[in-house]
Amino acid sequence: MADDETRKLLEEIRDIQREHLAEYRRVTEQSLDLQRRAVKRQEQLGGMYRQVVMIGGAAAIVLLVLLIFLLARWGPRLFG
Repeated sequence: MADDETRKLLEEIRDIQREHLAEYRRVTEQSLDLQRRAVKRQEQLGGMYRQVVMIGGAAAIVLLVLLIFLLARWGPRLFG
């Protein structure tokens, strides 16, 4: 009788531990998935940031060249 109760108790403990392990695996996989998505999003935003910086730098260079050209052409008339 005591052996049956002990066996049932141990089986319950085993089953509960299996459930906990399955839940732990599920939560861990979900957490890893969220981390993967966050890293991917950061990489995408980093690429977009680099593009914005490159376009902004190119626009600044074009404007600077235009300013130098205009000053070279019209500077003596405006400031002379």
